[in-house]
Amino acid sequence: MSGATRLDPRRARSSDTWKARTMTRTIPSAGLRALAILAIVLAVVSTGVVGTASRASAHAALVASQPSDGAVLAMAPARFDLRFSEAVSPLTLRLVAPDGTVTVLGGAELRDGALAIPAPAGLTDGTHVLSWRVVSKDGHPVGGSVVFSIGAASTGGAPVVAEVDRPIRAFVWTTKLMLYLGLVFGVGGLASDACIRRLGGGARNIVRSALLLGLAAAPLAIGAQGLDALGASLGALGQPAVWQAGASTSFGRTVAFSATAFLLALLALALRRQAARRAVTALALLAIGWALAASGHAGSASPQWLTRPAVFVHALAVAAWIGALVPLCLALRGNGPSASASLRRFSSLIPWVVAALFASGLILAIIQIGTPAALWETAYGRVLLVKLALLGVLFALAGANRWRWTGPTLQGEAIARRRLVRSLAAEIVVAVLVLGTVALWRFTPPPRAIVIAAAQPASVHAMSARVMADLTVTPGHTGPVVANVSLMTIDYGPVDPRQVTFVFSNPLAGIEPIRRAAEKPGDGTWQADLSLPVPGRWAVRIDVLVDDFVLERIEGEIDLRP
Repeated sequence: MSGATRLDPRRARSSDTWKARTMTRTIPSAGLRALAILAIVLAVVSTGVVGTASRASAHAALVASQPSDGAVLAMAPARFDLRFSEAVSPLTLRLVAPDGTVTVLGGAELRDGALAIPAPAGLTDGTHVLSWRVVSKDGHPVGGSVVFSIGAASTGGAPVVAEVDRPIRAFVWTTKLMLYLGLVFGVGGLASDACIRRLGGGARNIVRSALLLGLAAAPLAIGAQGLDALGASLGALGQPAVWQAGASTSFGRTVAFSATAFLLALLALALRRQAARRAVTALALLAIGWALAASGHAGSASPQWLTRPAVFVHALAVAAWIGALVPLCLALRGNGPSASASLRRFSSLIPWVVAALFASGLILAIIQIGTPAALWETAYGRVLLVKLALLGVLFALAGANRWRWTGPTLQGEAIARRRLVRSLAAEIVVAVLVLGTVALWRFTPPPRAIVIAAAQPASVHAMSARVMADLTVTPGHTGPVVANVSLMTIDYGPVDPRQVTFVFSNPLAGIEPIRRAAEKPGDGTWQADLSLPVPGRWAVRIDVLVDDFVLERIEGEIDLRP
């Protein structure tokens, strides 16, 4: 024989097995480092993105207030009224006096769909700021201010109310992304154990790490929600009121269901009996659907009999598809005896999952967007376009995997298997980017909510010496509108006038009086169609011809949105 050393086949197989196991053990830590670096990059980018969003980007919108924004009152009001585009719950209500003194307002209650707030006694002359923060039905906090003056405006201008800073928004976004990563790669990864193959050591470590990441993010997400809800800084994180505010919103239910999903998944990982493990995994998957349907834009949209099930199905489909990528990638990388069976099983199941994902996503997008123009005209639509672009990349990778690399891989071609592994890794990276993009929706109102807010009427209550009037202008923005008035005597008795005329004018815009005779539609009110071309404050007069000898003129002001 030559001097070449002969390699023992058993030792070679043992060495290959040791290399494969070592490679598999190193993948989890490398994968987690990659995900961590990617999350940090996304956090930095999102800080700039969400920081540029307008403070008025709300999910429930203020459509009317008494006093109105910019009003100058002859005397101090007895109460403040805030009317929103949907039902809200108050979080913090503050009144900033002309000298900068802040008074926390209490005793707010809902009256006829508006938030009625008792005004404190002894309000001084000058400019005041009514600062409010409420939580809307989707669990997102909404804030704003109404500036009004008593007697005359303060010479020094309106007091400045602090804005929520960018670190808070970055904190909210980061904790939301951490929850998503835990749900998708943790609980979703565990689901592949029941549907595709038993988790190997490396995949089990990544699933466990993702679950622990999500579980750690759950309390942080409550704190971040509370800080955002109260408009507080990071230094207030230790205050009990912050945690109470975060838990009291519908997002608190989302976090509770998410934490339940993480705990169930960790329990399933510890179970040895396959039947018990699958049963607990199924409960964890159901908790994912409940978590994401409990709050957010889509879950609160109408009709909820359609949107909530769509969110539920969408969440489960995302978790099942994306969650299976890491275990499958590791199985193919290790090239164990069950890798081909896992790939074959994944390929047979994934078309049904993608079909459910596409159908539910299409339903939600149509409801939230409404019109194609909203895709580029609204912040929500632009985020959706980014998501769709990333999904295009994701589906392109998935298509290449299925129709180009899966067949040769199942036939044992090593090059095809390596390329399939790299493509699956790319899918995982793009999936993380998609989750980060979806988390940005927390700061953007859907076009559906904007349309609802825009359709809300503007209203004013005014009176003369004998007659009171409740006037609404629908919708409460510029363009063609319908003016509708309900009349009664000063002591709440009926009024049956012979004629009612509306007179609108906007002297600051150079618009002389616009007169329209009103008609009775049969519901006891009087209404007229007209067009009000510019936004801002309009003077309105209602001429009520009670009889041949009595003409009551009721005057007031109404604010129109752009």
